[in-house]
Amino acid sequence: MTLFKKAAERFLAFVEFLRAEPDSPKAKRWSVVIALLAAMWITGFSLVLALGDYKIYIFGGYFIFPQIFLLNFLPVAAVMMAVWALTGRMALSYGLTSALFIGGSIVNYFKLMFRDDPVIFSDIFIASTGFNAAMDYNLAPDLRIVLVLVFIIGMGCLIGYAMKGRPTAAVRIVTLTVIAASVMPLWSYVYSSEDIYLNKTKNFWYSNPWTPTQMSVSKGFIYPFIHSITYMTETPPDGYDEEAAEAILARYEDAVIPEERKVNVLAFQLEAYTDFEAMGVQGIDESVYAPYRMIQQEAMTGTLLTNIFAGGTVDTERCFVTGYYDLGEFRRDTNSYVWYLKSQGYTTGGSHPSYEWFYNRLNINPRLGLDNYKFTENHYTRFTPDTQTYDAQALPEMLRLYQEDAAAGKPVFHFDITYQGHGPYPTDRLTRGEVWKPDGVYENVSAYTYNVVNNYLGELRDTGNHLLDVLNVLREDETPVVVVLFGDHKPWLGDNNVCYNELGINLDTGTDEGYFNYFATEYVIWANDAAKQCLGKEFQGEGPVTSTCFLMNVLFEQLGWKGDCYMQAVNEIRETIQAVSTGGGFVENGSFVRSLSEEGSAELWDLRQIQFYRRNHFVYGTQ
Repeated sequence: MTLFKKAAERFLAFVEFLRAEPDSPKAKRWSVVIALLAAMWITGFSLVLALGDYKIYIFGGYFIFPQIFLLNFLPVAAVMMAVWALTGRMALSYGLTSALFIGGSIVNYFKLMFRDDPVIFSDIFIASTGFNAAMDYNLAPDLRIVLVLVFIIGMGCLIGYAMKGRPTAAVRIVTLTVIAASVMPLWSYVYSSEDIYLNKTKNFWYSNPWTPTQMSVSKGFIYPFIHSITYMTETPPDGYDEEAAEAILARYEDAVIPEERKVNVLAFQLEAYTDFEAMGVQGIDESVYAPYRMIQQEAMTGTLLTNIFAGGTVDTERCFVTGYYDLGEFRRDTNSYVWYLKSQGYTTGGSHPSYEWFYNRLNINPRLGLDNYKFTENHYTRFTPDTQTYDAQALPEMLRLYQEDAAAGKPVFHFDITYQGHGPYPTDRLTRGEVWKPDGVYENVSAYTYNVVNNYLGELRDTGNHLLDVLNVLREDETPVVVVLFGDHKPWLGDNNVCYNELGINLDTGTDEGYFNYFATEYVIWANDAAKQCLGKEFQGEGPVTSTCFLMNVLFEQLGWKGDCYMQAVNEIRETIQAVSTGGGFVENGSFVRSLSEEGSAELWDLRQIQFYRRNHFVYGTQ
């Protein structure tokens, strides 16, 4: 108690000294230190709010990894010192700096709590929209905000009482000069750096690096907010000509889907689903692909060229719904084929029995036109409270949700993404029995590969059975419905692709066979009898080799729909280029190539132009 009393007495004496002799050399030296300490104080409480409702351990990482605290502190210190140098009043400087950074942190805190989405720089330009949306929530400050405000205001009162001195002209000039000279280098080499943001400021012990929200939370608020300026504009393709892109699209008009051709569309993106028999794998029990073969026999099927291998599901799904082969950021409403279908009177929705934060689907899906999307947290947790829902329950529920929307009488587009089949697969046991027998076909197959391949194929067999059950229900439906099925990517089969190697599957993308083994899956377009009669088409046979960004074009052609102006422009390009992948492969005039002809290169240039233009000029409503 005596030590505390002595410390308090010395502190109060120090405060009185600063107040009584503000112009003394000692007080002026201390004023610089106090200004920096005040900036640290503001930074610390900003970090208290930046945590949202995530685990407290993340907060410790802000200090265990000092670069995180430093990158949050520097902007606060710069504003604090700049305002102090300009006004000469530390209390005013502290108040304005606190209002800016603590105010922003509180807004970010509420957005995290309500939407699990951090505030980014572009939100400034839609602040009125955000404010109106916020009125639907309870904005009463909780205990954490109250305590932060108490400490921030308390420090402000202390500074207002004690700090009466003003910096000298020399100090002001030096301070402003140093700050001005630092802004551009810090932005260019530090705050805008993707390498620093992704790799040099990791705080992932108790956060998930695969979700942008947790990536942001793990770095505080101020630093990620400033870094998000880099998301404001996408880098246009080389030689981008906005007027030329606009002129290409202006040659077409969005087509109206005739009422008599408005069939329901149900799309299933199947996790890691692909045909291993087509790659020559032997010893697979016929039960694995039997349901799939039955579906293929009464549908149109073809090869789908993706951009990814063994992961990156979101790339395939977003290429499919947007028609873009090279995806950008989706920080605001972005044109997509889903928006077009909504403009034609379609109800749009779907589900994914996994977590809503993964790839930030919760916030991005509505920006692509997918309304009322169902995830684990808001729907599937009723089936499996502690994990993702597998197809025995997920596929029937997807069917039920579709039927529920279809019962309203409006045409429906549903896009469902399965989770079952997601790797890694158990390496030490069989989970669904033996469906692959390597004996007599493959030599020296390891127990690791035996388990992984059997477990993967066992998942496929189960998915196929439940998928066939869904189609059997739709087969009897009097409402016309067309179903498109496709795998998102090849599966993970062991570290360093060990299982692929033991199976003798060529993954050398330098060869044509290896390229398709690496990047290709399959798609199927199936229709019930009501849809066949409505559209006058059988939906059978071999479809064209296409890519994920062109799959919707293939689907619309089968439906007899022309689509919007972008799709029509792309269809003209597809007369030359039938598939394009960021993996570096193309299908030009029916042949797989690594480099395009002069004509193909010109068409690809057009595609890149209109794709960039389309991503950045939203046309289906007010953002």
